[in-house]
Order: sequence, then C-alpha cells, then structure tokens
Amino acid sequence: MDIRELKTFLHLAESRHFGRSARAMHVSPSTLSRQIQRLEEDLGQPLFVRDNRTVTLTGAGEALREFAQHTLLQYQQLRHGIDQQGPSLSGELHLFCSVTAAYSHLPPILDRFRAEHPSVEIKLTTGDAADAVEKVNSGDADLAIAGKPEHLPGAVDFSMLENLAVVLIAPALACPVRSQVSQPEPDWSTVPFILPDQGPVRRRIELWFRRHKISSPAIYATVGGHEAMVSMVALGCGVALIPEVVLENSPEPVRNRVQILERSDDKTPFELGVCVQKKRLAEPLIHAFWKLLPASH
Repeated sequence: MDIRELKTFLHLAESRHFGRSARAMHVSPSTLSRQIQRLEEDLGQPLFVRDNRTVTLTGAGEALREFAQHTLLQYQQLRHGIDQQGPSLSGELHLFCSVTAAYSHLPPILDRFRAEHPSVEIKLTTGDAADAVEKVNSGDADLAIAGKPEHLPGAVDFSMLENLAVVLIAPALACPVRSQVSQPEPDWSTVPFILPDQGPVRRRIELWFRRHKISSPAIYATVGGHEAMVSMVALGCGVALIPEVVLENSPEPVRNRVQILERSDDKTPFELGVCVQKKRLAEPLIHAFWKLLPASH
C-alpha cells in the first residue's frame, strides 16, 4: 500500500465510477482494477460492491477511506514542513474554470498566488462552467471557479468573488429572430432559445420562462458552455440568457453581432466564486490559495 494507491482508491471512493477515476489518475481501467484488488487482498476484505450500474463502498471501504484521507493529509503536511526549508511551497495545484473566467477572474488571483509561491506548478483545465462544482466534488480538480448552484453539496465550500449581472441577448444583425424580438410585445413562446444543458443559468432561464408564463418554449439548441451560446446567438440562431461577463470577454467580431435585451436586477445576481472540498482546506497548497481569496478573510 503506497501513497499513489491511496490517492487512486480515494478518488474512486469519491467518484464511484471506475472509468472516470481511471481517466483522472491516468491509468487504464484494468490497472485500476488490479490496484483495488491488491488493496482488498492486503486487507482481506472487499472494498467495493459492484454491479452493472453502481459502485458502493463496503464497511471496510469506508474505514479505508477515513484512513486514506488522514494519511494523505499527514503526507501533505510532511511535505509542507520539508518545503518550508526552501523559499516557498512546491507541488501541483489543479484548477478548473470556464474560458471566460480564465480571462476575467483567474489572472489577479494567480498573480497574488504565484508572487507568494513561485515554485507551485499550476495545472489549469477549462471547460463548461456548469461542470465546475462536480469537478471539485469528484476530485478531478483541487479548486474551481464556479457559479453557485441552487443547492451546494454539503461537502463543498464556496468563497464568493463577485455578483454578476445576467443578460438576455439576441442577434444584432438583420435576421428572423431579430425581427421577432423587435416587436413591441414579442411572442416569447415562438422565439427560439439557446439553453445551457445544466447549471445555475439553466435555473434562471427556467424561472424566466415561468415569469413570462411560457410552458412550452421554442428551444433551438441545448449546449454546454456559455461561450458557445454567445456564438450561436451571434449567428442568428436564437436568444440566450448568459452572465454579462461572458459577453464582455467574447471576441469583438462576435460581441458586435449581439444586442442586450434585458439585464437582471440586483435581486437575482449570478454568484461567482471559488469552490473546494471542505475536507481539503487544511492541505497546504489549497489553504495557501484559499486564504488569498477576497471573501475568505
């Protein structure tokens, strides 16, 4: 039983998905299965109950998870103590955020962090903002910039960075969609909408439909990523509700082809922040990053 095996086991204990953990830990599914089998042989007990659809921990698996968490925390603290003999912390910190957040909110945070800890290597992955909380919850990322969901998982902590306005956008160039929304009283039930497939913005557009008494909206497409939604609106495919910061950071040729129809009021902000697993806040690298966030003081 070594540190690498404990990390792999802990990831699987959180994700409950062999394929996902194999990809995250950069091993083949067969290698992952062999590692788990070795742990089970060492302990003389099964760690997981597996069927065609689910993976659950046994009693022995729960006990090993607690042991692994404690052992890895002690290991991180040991490395931190050794590293303190040098100029600063070292190691890797895995971050996840949307392309927009990588431009709009991450740079000043990273500037402060790297000024204090220049030896830490930052691993940044960008993707759909709606996936951010799950990336942290599953262990695929150490920290992530995310919109605060309606129901934040109990195991996840959230440090708010900013309340963002949400805007309803439409094509600015002449096209059928622009003609529809330019009417004095648009028939919103016939206007095509571009929707996010999940996440806090999806919840806001559902509330918008309810407020306008639209029971069967015309949905042109459901996409992952707010940036792609802006592009589709710019092409005249429909209208969309997005955080305004996404539009502000879109390329100028795209931004010039879009107009804002509505802007949310202060009562319904989009809460943007950084999320992390609560149990990992004591880890030296994560603690160092977390304490630099404006809302964490």
